[in-house]
Amino acid sequence: MFGGATNYAETLDAIIEYVNSQQPTTDELVGWHRGRFERVSSQDSILRRCNYLQNVGFLAVQANEWTTGSEGERYLANQSTETLLEIMCRRNLGLRSLLYALSVGPMSIEEVGRQQLETHPELGWNPANDDMALQRINWLRSFGLVTTAGEQYALTSDGYHFIDEAVETWAGSTTVDDAVTADPMTAGTYETTVEARSIDPEFRAIALSQFDQTCPVSGVDYPALLDVAHILPWTAYPESRADLRNVLPLSKTHHAAFDRGFFTIDEEYCLRVNPDFETDSPLLQETIYDQQGERLPLPDKAIDPEYLQRYNATLEWV
Repeated sequence: MFGGATNYAETLDAIIEYVNSQQPTTDELVGWHRGRFERVSSQDSILRRCNYLQNVGFLAVQANEWTTGSEGERYLANQSTETLLEIMCRRNLGLRSLLYALSVGPMSIEEVGRQQLETHPELGWNPANDDMALQRINWLRSFGLVTTAGEQYALTSDGYHFIDEAVETWAGSTTVDDAVTADPMTAGTYETTVEARSIDPEFRAIALSQFDQTCPVSGVDYPALLDVAHILPWTAYPESRADLRNVLPLSKTHHAAFDRGFFTIDEEYCLRVNPDFETDSPLLQETIYDQQGERLPLPDKAIDPEYLQRYNATLEWV
């Protein structure tokens, strides 16, 4: 978007207001951009941005005449930051997962691009080009959710407040093309067929990607068979629901076993088994009993040891 890195929302307002009042032709829309913004001359550059706004639904074009699209009409009816943010999050896969990633700590623009592609490879960007990552960061800066910290980007207090609510608010949500493109049997980005608890699918996507889409206890690496398990329970610790350091992917069987206290993980990432847990299941014997005391293949700092310590303190047998 033109107009400056923190002015994307204001730029969008100006474009929508102009298009809504004038219904310009393509040439007129290009000419308006050239007169409205400094150092803007390339028609390709202008139309690339207009096409993006068309894809999101803010603009529409028919027979060379530009009008407001369905999302543009809705935004005009309630021209608030909340409405704009809701539209952008719904129409831009990966925007929320970026906010969740930033909650762990500041990121460089290179790290932002890598996170987006690792979590959502279907975006299909050129990894060597930072333009798309920078565009997303600047939208979030325009909303006041992200700020600069030297050459890195960090969440603001409003950003933290957003993600605290988003993990539940966006539970069950999908992006515009999900119904057409998502294969529920293979896609890690979208909701599984059966979910122990409904959470934002973008939170689920980044949680799974951090562990290479694999349950560290059972080795199950099929996304549709994995749950995102919370270390500190969802109900008792709402302030930690959106913390990526408080979750790990577990197979549905092992998630149930963990929640029932049949096994746990200590601060050294070693598996510990409840001495009262008995089973004749070869699967559970192999993946739980036989791994007693072994360090699980968890990435360094993937889970906050304090969360494990606090959870284990609630287990009488630990």
